[in-house]
Amino acid sequence: MINNKVLVVTGASRGIGAEIAYRAALAGYYVVINYNNSEEAAQKVCARIKNEGGKSICIKADVSDEAQVKTLCQKVLDLYGRVDVLVNNAGISSFSLFTDITTELWDKTFDVNVKGQFLVTRAFLPSMIHRKEGKIINISSVWGICGSSCEVHYSASKAAIIGMTKALAKEVGPSGICVNCVAPGVIDTEMNKALTPEDLKSLADETPLERIGTAYDVAKTVLFLASDDASFITGQVISPNGGFVI
Repeated sequence: MINNKVLVVTGASRGIGAEIAYRAALAGYYVVINYNNSEEAAQKVCARIKNEGGKSICIKADVSDEAQVKTLCQKVLDLYGRVDVLVNNAGISSFSLFTDITTELWDKTFDVNVKGQFLVTRAFLPSMIHRKEGKIINISSVWGICGSSCEVHYSASKAAIIGMTKALAKEVGPSGICVNCVAPGVIDTEMNKALTPEDLKSLADETPLERIGTAYDVAKTVLFLASDDASFITGQVISPNGGFVI
């Protein structure tokens, strides 16, 4: 399949981001894989895509660093001249009692999860506005909708992403740009490695569809929002969570 569109996904060296990159490449996108620390993992995603006949490149950048984000954006525009779909996926998480959350942990969580999405979106948005088209898909979390005990800092950052999505959708809608949010439920990725098999079973039992989600479930949701089939959808939060939160 060839669609000649350019899709940028941040934090794409592993987990949900890697799956989004892979599935997007299979759908015919030119995929830009952003990573920060995990170059080897990112290159493996690139190699997997190329082995399947897809097109992708890897670009290192810390999304919380304004200068690096500007460089990322300029490299992409120099190479392709456009960005059709931006997927703000990069994020970090950790477990901590509220009383144990340090100022440093709070700031780091918001720097990556919220400021990172702000900086990347701000960098790429002018080119979309100039062309009067584009899709921005922000990855939040089900915990941004309902909150999670011992993850107040993470939940708050993911809730902020939902608010940013809704406000930006209103602002750039007249420019033909759709802005949506995907808020995954519990997904079987490395980010949830701290959960024990018993924890995962308990969460699956609490889910009406009786299973934990996969990165594929999230990637297919993202690709739907990126497609022309979602051209009249903006400012929405779609939560692939198996009915965990309804």
